[in-house]
Amino acid sequence: MKILIIEDEFHAVKYLSSIIQKVIPNAEIVDSIDSVSDAVEWFNNNPSPNLIFMDIQLADGLSFSIFNKVDVPAPVIFTTAFDQYTLQAFKTNSVDYLLKPVDEEELKKAVDKFQSIYQKTDTKPNDSLMEVLKNLQQQNNFRQRFLVKQGKDLFYIPIKETAYLYSEDGLTFLMDIFNKRHLLNTTLDTLEGELDDNEFFRISRKQIVHIGCVRKIQPHFNHRLVVQTQPSSKVEAIVSRERVKDFKNWLDR
Repeated sequence: MKILIIEDEFHAVKYLSSIIQKVIPNAEIVDSIDSVSDAVEWFNNNPSPNLIFMDIQLADGLSFSIFNKVDVPAPVIFTTAFDQYTLQAFKTNSVDYLLKPVDEEELKKAVDKFQSIYQKTDTKPNDSLMEVLKNLQQQNNFRQRFLVKQGKDLFYIPIKETAYLYSEDGLTFLMDIFNKRHLLNTTLDTLEGELDDNEFFRISRKQIVHIGCVRKIQPHFNHRLVVQTQPSSKVEAIVSRERVKDFKNWLDR
């Protein structure tokens, strides 16, 4: 059985590999990958494995975005140290998850589930997985508001009043449609998994924009794009080169 591991922690890869070999004696771990971008490149240039073990938070973002960029032709068992991604939803569609630190017995149960379903039926793994992801995105579990603090007071900003979000000096800020800035107690990586990707797009490592704030897009050097927002962005709104194609597709939905 050919297995691919997508995980950005070296020790986690080593540990996962060791228990996979115990549970699946005939397992061949074909590769280990630590980022979304490398995973996309790998799937474009290699034959499909039989099974994928995939962490959710990778070096350059959430692994869910892999499925928007490339065909993933194999079933996935997700591994994660976090439980806020509606993980139970994956269990109902022959896709399992393991909470870190991965337990050998739980891994065996997940592999048994994979073998009982995908190796004994004509189910198409990719169709099943993509249906799960589609259903997950369509659920009403996207973030609806942000809790912010002003002085000693707390109040919330509805998602519809969000223009864009950005990081600066290790902090995360929300700019609302009234051109007011608010400090958030979270990260862009976390927010990317909580926001509706029909409404929001991460144009770069440092910024996520709402569709309603995009006013004009112009060419920029090195095959990038510059985005003019309303209100005007506090940081230079540049679409990184590797995200240009996806950004255009997002605008054209």
